Amino acid sequence: MDFERVLTSLRAAAERNRKRDRDFDTNAGRLSRFLWRFPEHWLSIFAAGLAALDFSTTVWALDFGHSTHVGEAGPLASWALGVGSFPFLFVVDAFAVGAVGISAVLARYLFGRFGFKGYGRAAFVVVFIPYILRAVYAIVNNVILAIRY
Repeated sequence: MDFERVLTSLRAAAERNRKRDRDFDTNAGRLSRFLWRFPEHWLSIFAAGLAALDFSTTVWALDFGHSTHVGEAGPLASWALGVGSFPFLFVVDAFAVGAVGISAVLARYLFGRFGFKGYGRAAFVVVFIPYILRAVYAIVNNVILAIRY
């Protein structure tokens, strides 16, 4: 008798936890739609466009600038320019954007596989946000450096 009551109590607690997780999953999906209301694949395209613009403005600022004291501040890009030149920097940038994209898709897939579509979309969006913010900062900085120097 006592074992059945304990088992029933555990089942009820597990069901309450599942319902709470589903409610949070819905809220995570809403939050991700607040941050990025468009389809997810547009976010990938937007990030790739920003990467291309970042590379273009870096070339503009460093290659066409007349100052010798302007350089690449990011450690990965600085290393790429030190080892190779602009074509190697392009390859390194492409791999970096690809790594961000693969991690976003993987996070979305894993959450979706366990039935949490809201968390999956939120993870996809949240993985891209730091890269997008850094890329916008770098683009603005490159344009200012190219115009100023």
